[in-house]
Amino acid sequence: MILGVGIDVVDIARFGESLERTPGLLTRLFTPAERERPLASLAARFAAKEALAKALGAPTGMGWHDAEIVNAPTGDPRFDIRGSVQARADELGVRSVHVSLSHDAGISSAVVILES
Repeated sequence: MILGVGIDVVDIARFGESLERTPGLLTRLFTPAERERPLASLAARFAAKEALAKALGAPTGMGWHDAEIVNAPTGDPRFDIRGSVQARADELGVRSVHVSLSHDAGISSAVVILES
């Protein structure tokens, strides 16, 4: 059963300008492993975290580092959730978190589906 769906879209250039204007944002939003990614990939990961928050019902106090995009052995993106995000997922009865990332033509996007 689907428990939540979230989608988000990020303008890559605008996101890059935000990171340049506020250098601490990179550290606040992304784990050390995520920070190694190129800008379009970072924008897609930010979109995924926003989409996840929407799918979870936009809980207050969600830690950005508690939702990390990692790659499965196949190369597919997946969430590694912990802490505040895991607690909210447990509250909702989430058993699976599906994520799809894309970036093209200056836009990064992500869709998240939560399943029981």
